[in-house]
Amino acid sequence: MIDERLKELNITLPNPPQPAGAYTPVTISKNLAFVSGQVPMQDGAVIYKGVVNDANIDMAKESAKLCAINILAQLQKKVGLDRVQKFIRLSGFVRSDPDFTAHPQVIDAASNLIFSVFGERGRHTRVAVGTISLPLGSMTEIDAIVQI
Repeated sequence: MIDERLKELNITLPNPPQPAGAYTPVTISKNLAFVSGQVPMQDGAVIYKGVVNDANIDMAKESAKLCAINILAQLQKKVGLDRVQKFIRLSGFVRSDPDFTAHPQVIDAASNLIFSVFGERGRHTRVAVGTISLPLGSMTEIDAIVQI
C-alpha cells in the first residue's frame, strides 16, 4: 500500500544510512518507533552541507526532504512502512545564520513529504530549531517518533 503511494509520488527509498556513531538508527518501545536523527545523506555522503540563509532556503528544503526520505528508509528496514499507524513527532534542526528565522518553512518540506505519503496518518507534532552546527556539516537533521 505505502509502496504504491511512494511510486505514485516518484519517491525511491535508498538503503538507509549507517549510524555515524554509537547508536541504533531505530529503536522500538512497545508500539513506538524512535528514529534517530537523519541527515541528508545519500550513497554514504552528505549531499546538502553548509549554513542555511535566505539565499539558499530552497536547497535547505531539499535537504529536509532527503532527511525525511531517510527516516522512511530506516522505518522500512526496521518495521516496514505498512506497519506505521501514525507519525507522532518530528524534531527538525536547521544549521543556520543567526539572523535566519524561517526554520519552520525548511522543516515543512519534510512534514509535507510525510503527509503526502501517509495522508492523515502523517500529521504530527513538530519542533523546528536553528543551530550553529550539525553532524558532518549537514544543513538539516530530523528525527521522528512513530506509532506502529
